[in-house]
Amino acid sequence: MAQAIRDKTPPHDDELEQAALGSLLTDNEALSAAIQLHLRPADFYSRANTRIYEAIMSLDGKGLRPDIQTVVQELKQMGKLDEAGGASYVSSLTTVIPSSANIDYYAQMVKNYSLKRSLLSVASKIGVNAYDESKEAKEVLEEVQQHIFELSDDRQVFSARKIGEVLKETIDIIETVMKSKNPITGISSGYEKLDQMTSGFQRDEFIIIGARPSVGKTALALNMASSMAFHQKIPIAFFSLEMSNIALVQRLISSEAMVQAQNLRSGFLSTADFKKIIDVMGLIYEAPFHIVDIPNMNLLNLRSQARKLRAQQDIQIIFVDYLGLIGHENSSLPRYEQISSISRSLKSLARELHIPIVVLCQLTRDAQWEAPTLAHLRDSGSIEQDADLVLFLNREQPKKNKKDKEDDKPAPVDVIPTDLIIAKQRNGPTGVVKLEMITKYAKFAPLTKERSSDNVT
Repeated sequence: MAQAIRDKTPPHDDELEQAALGSLLTDNEALSAAIQLHLRPADFYSRANTRIYEAIMSLDGKGLRPDIQTVVQELKQMGKLDEAGGASYVSSLTTVIPSSANIDYYAQMVKNYSLKRSLLSVASKIGVNAYDESKEAKEVLEEVQQHIFELSDDRQVFSARKIGEVLKETIDIIETVMKSKNPITGISSGYEKLDQMTSGFQRDEFIIIGARPSVGKTALALNMASSMAFHQKIPIAFFSLEMSNIALVQRLISSEAMVQAQNLRSGFLSTADFKKIIDVMGLIYEAPFHIVDIPNMNLLNLRSQARKLRAQQDIQIIFVDYLGLIGHENSSLPRYEQISSISRSLKSLARELHIPIVVLCQLTRDAQWEAPTLAHLRDSGSIEQDADLVLFLNREQPKKNKKDKEDDKPAPVDVIPTDLIIAKQRNGPTGVVKLEMITKYAKFAPLTKERSSDNVT
């Protein structure tokens, strides 16, 4: 079977390629259409046709109109006239086209055959790499997926538009927002004041949520994710590198049903608590909430799973808990270089998948006794540069009673006022959103007016 495939001529159609080139040589508008369809020299199978299209593109770059004479002269200057089949072949191209008005069809078919050849090339690379003992299978899979997504991106059509056309669409959007009274243009976080400042989590954004250990960054991420998946019905993926999927679902049940997490783990549940759990089970069961629980996950695993979920489940946003636990393929690099590489990769992944990616991050110990800043992001300054939105959780350390001994821990508090600091926003304001953490349920809620006024000094 494999031998039979290798013996076949790669997919192509000489007549379609000639018709496309003939259209470009006879119609001034045809080249614009071909460029808008992202037709490239490499899309032509015939070397002669490739060289001719290169000459046409070269002339266009010089501001000259391509026709038989100018293309022949350009090929001479490039030293590629013989490779292009000579002047007679160039001249013959204008006689094979029924109509240059069909340039869109010709160009699309040339690209279609080019894509098929590219797929065969990728398949061939898979075979070669699979036999390469120096490469891990997951590394080969990552390369394959990257090639496939590159081919998909290359099929996108780009075109310039008059500002008047864009203006009309913009006004339509503004009118729609005015009528709906909803200024959220991205995915709502579930926190109204945060959404007011960010307009929601936007596509292509790399978002960081940073905090000291045990301040509640996982709880906040889960609260946001559950709001999106349970109540807004938005497909989300939660990559849990620290907690098991069972522990994660227990926290979701506790937060959503308002049942103490400790009671869930111990099994000491009242009839009322159990009824609350039953009430939310249907909501949770049907939710488009996807948990990825892979211990010791590295960057290749993460990217591979993210692409798969985006393609198969139409995931609209990804949460990663947390950055410091993502492994790097090159463990010999200093950790700050690994983190820099991971940060850049996640930023590019957000743009590649066209969705927001929210990544949790621990802060340095310097942030323990002061309000966190961008300088406290752990291990690498590149996180600050790559991130489009940086959020910090901050709360004052509980104060000890005068009767407490120095080593005594402060008494547990049911509700803890917490600041959600917008430390960086590439396209919007910075500021502080007041929240409170209900510790029994690991649930963040907007700070009530009563407690807010109590904290005014």
